[in-house]
Amino acid sequence: MRKAYVVPLLVLALGLCFTGLPKPTSAQVAVGISVRIGPPALPVYAQPICPGPDYIWIPGYWAWGPDGYYWVPGTWVLAPQPGLYWTPGWWGYDADGDDYVWHPGYWGPHVGFYGGINYGFGYFGVGYVGGEWRGGHFFYNRAVTNVNVTVVRNVYVNRTVVRNVYVNNRVSYNGGPHGINARPTPEQLRWERERHFGPTPMQEQHVNQARSNRALYYSGNHGRPPIAATQRPAEFSGPGVVRPGNNRNQNQFHPPADQNRPRGNYQRPRNQPNNQRPENRNYNPPRNQPRPEVRPRNEQPRGNPSGERGGRGNQNRDGGGRDGGGRDGGR
Repeated sequence: MRKAYVVPLLVLALGLCFTGLPKPTSAQVAVGISVRIGPPALPVYAQPICPGPDYIWIPGYWAWGPDGYYWVPGTWVLAPQPGLYWTPGWWGYDADGDDYVWHPGYWGPHVGFYGGINYGFGYFGVGYVGGEWRGGHFFYNRAVTNVNVTVVRNVYVNRTVVRNVYVNNRVSYNGGPHGINARPTPEQLRWERERHFGPTPMQEQHVNQARSNRALYYSGNHGRPPIAATQRPAEFSGPGVVRPGNNRNQNQFHPPADQNRPRGNYQRPRNQPNNQRPENRNYNPPRNQPRPEVRPRNEQPRGNPSGERGGRGNQNRDGGGRDGGGRDGGR
């Protein structure tokens, strides 16, 4: 039988009393979710082409919903403000609680610890190597990012950071049986104390739409979601939608060998990490999209918002085994 343990309402109420903290959103409510069964393996898919300048890639991940795990497709979004990077959320095994706890993602001046999970396309387990901010604009590393150089001129190439571990490792959680064995560095722990911002409204809309799409639940797609990634958030149909692939190496993008060098703000590569991309196709011209409002993130201890052992919210347990093989919570 499945049991669910919800964070006491008092904890949430106290969090709202502090000045400057945002009202909890659907994405932030997920803080502290714990599940008895580990998340499925990450699907293999191609990265959709970047829709325009200054968009940041948000990798796809398995989230927990009313009927088990569901896939949140990877997508491109605008940062709350220039200079901010996205730290992906991650599942981590809690040996004391004998379950898997979700640590939500956030925006900040540095890419923090995300469990060592290799999400591909620049998020190889440590930091982000798909691009960097320079003078208020984002420059893309074409060795790992799928951009159309006739539209996005702020590019460079650095192939020294490409890692091939994704081919042999699609594990989507840290610790526990068969999980990723990674721990945060002192620098990453210091970055966790920086001011962070929660997901933008477009990111929240994207997650909510994925949650309501029955085809994205593992119980129905068995690890091959029909929508693996999208060109823009919450747009789950049209030419910008990417389906999962069969090639295990597809998450490593290989740019064309002899593509004409773009004119304009072309930059020589710096010493910085890398990722690989699929062939440019199905490009849709960028739309005039306003930059989302900056909203501070309500910082809480990772994996335990109440600050006490046993205070997890929405704790779901069942009698299934912990094989991390992606079963739907033992439903």
